[in-house]
Amino acid sequence: MVRKLISAVVLVVGLAANVQAQEYPTRLIKIVQGFGPGGNVDIIARILAQQMQKSLGQSIVVEAKPGAAGSLAAESIARSDPDGYTLLVLPSAHPMHGGLAKNVKYNVVDDFTWISTATFYPFLICVHADSRFQTLKQLIDEAHANPSALKYASSGPGTGLHTIIELIAHQTRSKFLHVPYRGEGQATTALLTGEVDFIGVTTGPISPRIRAGEFRALAVTSKTRWKDFPEIPTADEAGIQGFEFISWSGLAGPANLPMPIVSRLNAEMRQAIGVPEVRSRLEALGGDPRATTPEEMKALVARQYEAWKKLSRETNITIN
Repeated sequence: MVRKLISAVVLVVGLAANVQAQEYPTRLIKIVQGFGPGGNVDIIARILAQQMQKSLGQSIVVEAKPGAAGSLAAESIARSDPDGYTLLVLPSAHPMHGGLAKNVKYNVVDDFTWISTATFYPFLICVHADSRFQTLKQLIDEAHANPSALKYASSGPGTGLHTIIELIAHQTRSKFLHVPYRGEGQATTALLTGEVDFIGVTTGPISPRIRAGEFRALAVTSKTRWKDFPEIPTADEAGIQGFEFISWSGLAGPANLPMPIVSRLNAEMRQAIGVPEVRSRLEALGGDPRATTPEEMKALVARQYEAWKKLSRETNITIN
């Protein structure tokens, strides 16, 4: 009798959850992102939210929760209810930070439901327009001659802006001085005001400032030259043999998100990045708009997480 009662309760709860998922969404959705306003992830989150709320029929608000390379936002999502009303837009800094940090308060892969990537994009190694460095080789040669004399800005330890330069330093046996800031916008401002010598930054926010003549790009981290700035050499062409670094941004939720909601959100992401205006805006940020299945995104995160853990073991690059 007790077993039948328990089974009946489980069935009713399951049916109720399924009905709720089928009716989703019925109220405002919040998308959290873990970096400062005006950075690449924030811009991408707002582009997606603006488009997806049209077809979902509910308002979507984007909330910045910056800190610890996006891990504060990730932790808040990992602990939230799996109802589809609190989601996370995150970049490849998520598995990167998880693999390099000594203390992460969540499981990098299994504490999340993976929905879809939205876009992939390279980084640019930039100096101020008045900088004496005309090539990436000149900058690296200076670092060899004067270790830790050259300063670079990042949006915090464990972020892409930090790790990409550490990877360059490791591969070229150079040493630079890391100066962390709270967000990509502040890091870019530090380069503009001369507080630092160079920066490795995502293509989106920096591109208009390159066109305006404020900054000069020494190299792009993709395998091939970037179509918007074909005159900029790849890092490989600039002297770092075989170097490639591509970031991505995508959508996730807390673990155990109901599959009907996951399927709906995945379809909405695919539809959103297929809209010509959205696609062109993501491409203008230097991106290659590309969706994945939830399974493909989970595999991507897991693969990169293991790669960063391996790198940390082999190079002693860690984050406290």
